[in-house]
Amino acid sequence: MPLPPSIHVSTHPLVQHKLTKLRDRQTSSANFRRLLREIGLLLGYDATRDLPLVPTRIETPLAPMDAPLLEGKKLVVVPILRAGLGLAEGIVDLVPLARMGHVGLYRDPKTLAAVEYYFRMPNDIGDREVIVCDPMLATAHSAIAAVDRLKESGARRIKFICVLGAEQGALTFAEAHPDVPVFAAAIDATLNDHGYIVPGLGDAGDRLFGTR
Repeated sequence: MPLPPSIHVSTHPLVQHKLTKLRDRQTSSANFRRLLREIGLLLGYDATRDLPLVPTRIETPLAPMDAPLLEGKKLVVVPILRAGLGLAEGIVDLVPLARMGHVGLYRDPKTLAAVEYYFRMPNDIGDREVIVCDPMLATAHSAIAAVDRLKESGARRIKFICVLGAEQGALTFAEAHPDVPVFAAAIDATLNDHGYIVPGLGDAGDRLFGTR
């Protein structure tokens, strides 16, 4: 089934190379953490390519000129705890002045539904571009719940970055939030009975923090 136009899958060779290393079960937690951060930066580059610019008068060492700077207030980066922290680091490397919000969600092991336990955002989130990040878009329940809460809190311009999605999760998310673009390194075909992406890369949080 073709993916909706809101789902953007990167074909960049560096993204694909780093994704293969992430998938490899032999990759250590230290290398997994580094690779996840690097993929976050590369996907963040794609996700921020349409940020508005405004001409600003500056002086170079040789002459004055009008040069472009980002317009208005900067980004809010919102990792879904806990695994989203690894991706968020790469995006903040790209935009160091970005503010941070946090959404704490866990997946009920029986129903696979998302259960919120923490939510904290900047007060002016409605005036800022928001990038939500979570390595996995599996059933999409957590991603949808996070974006629901952000919209309730006033966020108007939201994007979602993940490393891997499942076709089912990508379609479910696009149906719930067609106005939220998704930037992913790959979309895998299936989910197993426990809601894990197959072939996937395992549990991103466990591999990131060495708790597997």
